Amino acid sequence: MNIKVLDTTLRDGEQTPGVSLTPLEKLRIAHKLDEIGVDYIEAGSAITSEGERESIKKITQQGFNAEILSFARPLMVDIDYCLDCDVDAVNLVVPTSDLHISQKLKITPDTLLDLSNTAVDYCKDHGLIVELAAEDASRSDVEFLKLVYENAIDRGVDRICVCDTVGILTPDSSFELFSKLNHFKVPIAVHCHNDFGLAVANTLSAIKAGARELHSTVNGIGERAGNTSFEECIVSIDRLFPDFSTNIKISEIYGVSKLVARSTGVYIQPNKAIVGENAFSHESGIHSDGIIKNSATYEPITPELVGRKRKFIIGKHMGTHGLDSRLKELGFYVNEEQLQQICCDIKVLADKGKTVTDVDLHAIAENVLHINYEVRIQLDELTIVSGNKVLPTASVKITIDDEKILNAGVGVGPVDAAINALKSLDIFKDVDLVEYHVDAITGGTDAFIDVIIKVQKGDKVVSARGTEPDIINASVKAYIAGVNRLLSD
Repeated sequence: MNIKVLDTTLRDGEQTPGVSLTPLEKLRIAHKLDEIGVDYIEAGSAITSEGERESIKKITQQGFNAEILSFARPLMVDIDYCLDCDVDAVNLVVPTSDLHISQKLKITPDTLLDLSNTAVDYCKDHGLIVELAAEDASRSDVEFLKLVYENAIDRGVDRICVCDTVGILTPDSSFELFSKLNHFKVPIAVHCHNDFGLAVANTLSAIKAGARELHSTVNGIGERAGNTSFEECIVSIDRLFPDFSTNIKISEIYGVSKLVARSTGVYIQPNKAIVGENAFSHESGIHSDGIIKNSATYEPITPELVGRKRKFIIGKHMGTHGLDSRLKELGFYVNEEQLQQICCDIKVLADKGKTVTDVDLHAIAENVLHINYEVRIQLDELTIVSGNKVLPTASVKITIDDEKILNAGVGVGPVDAAINALKSLDIFKDVDLVEYHVDAITGGTDAFIDVIIKVQKGDKVVSARGTEPDIINASVKAYIAGVNRLLSD
């Protein structure tokens, strides 16, 4: 049984507090959603603003395979704006719970039914595909809910949708509700929110009970605790529900997840299923050993299925099998005795509370393997003066071939000043800094900074790294390390 997918990242997902996508960002996401096989894309809510309508029009002009929808209330003004955007369909949202009808709209159920019927007629008269979504359906009287749906179906609505607007369903109650609503002659969809962390489970239960379409957002973004997570739901159907399938290209899931995260600025929690950075990472020695022998021992799916790669994390819990695999990835081939020593050195470092990075692993491995470079230059002291109205100035005290030297330099910033303080010395002449890259490798304002540089002298180019909480220290240490390597031959 094929399950259709309606993605509402561009509408419900954009309602995440603090998120506002530009028309170009929306278009990029829509392109990717269409490429990976999403059936229906809710491009926005046309009534919202002129900018929103511009975004929707850009998407409808692309000729996507996916059906393009706009959100609309059961009001003519909303529908007219949808028509102006040339969408294929509308997601016509009609509140059906007593709470919403009496307290929000302040009308009677009969008036609500008339509004719904009139809106459906207007949409169909203007050639629109209509999905009628019952807002707060999970807290609605089931008989009234059926009446709303039956009236809409009689007027030609194409699909109906049950919205768990405040996420109060459980897997059991979701199955029970959809079992009462699976007899209609049009497909029924499920739209869940994640207030209790049950959106994916409730969506899967609804599918088992007869839902033939699911609503979701990439990375589960949305108001409050978010919506049904697209990637979790799609992979669960593919791996756990052999009688069901979707049209989604699962290997592209990680790519769209990263695109949405970058565009929205909404951070993906590391332990998030499928797309979190830790989803296919292993540190435990027992787990790493099992994974290397057969990945199924500790992974329910392979990372390649969703466009990911497996990672072995360096830390005190790791064993020698995972460590040996990581060392080989970095170009180190060691014997058993060397492997054990590297493992012990890592555990000593980790027991001090330090995150063990690849930079640390390089240093430890080189020390054990006696890969030592001649160190002619050593940094003794570094002082920086910088401010809003002060020309950045650096003074360095270094030891070159056992000779103590003090020098100073200025620059456009403190890092530039520090490097200039070194470059004016004879030993640094003819050395060009050809590449400079900075990454924060931990979180927070006290993050460890990983500086990677390339330096060149003549036709010889070497790379070096410096890792410090201070970007200036890290940069100077990386630069000096690179020059020492250039001079070592």
